[in-house]
Amino acid sequence: MLIRSIEKFLRQHEMAATKFGRLAAHDPRFVLDLRMGREPRDRTEQRIQGFMAGYAAAREVVREQETAHVG
Repeated sequence: MLIRSIEKFLRQHEMAATKFGRLAAHDPRFVLDLRMGREPRDRTEQRIQGFMAGYAAAREVVREQETAHVG
C-alpha cells in the first residue's frame, strides 16, 4: 500500500507530508488526501515510488561522499 511506504519514508527522512507532496507530486495535499482515502492512479503511484527510490539513493551517495572526504 502506497501510504504505508510514504509514511515510512517520511519518518526515515524526517520530512513533512506537505514537503513530500510538493516534491513528489507537485501537490502539497497529496499525502493528506491519501490519508483521507484518495486512491492514486497507477502511473502516479509509480512516479511516487520512483521519487522515493531516487531520493533515498541520492541521500546515500551524499553520505558516502561526505565520509570519503573526512580524514
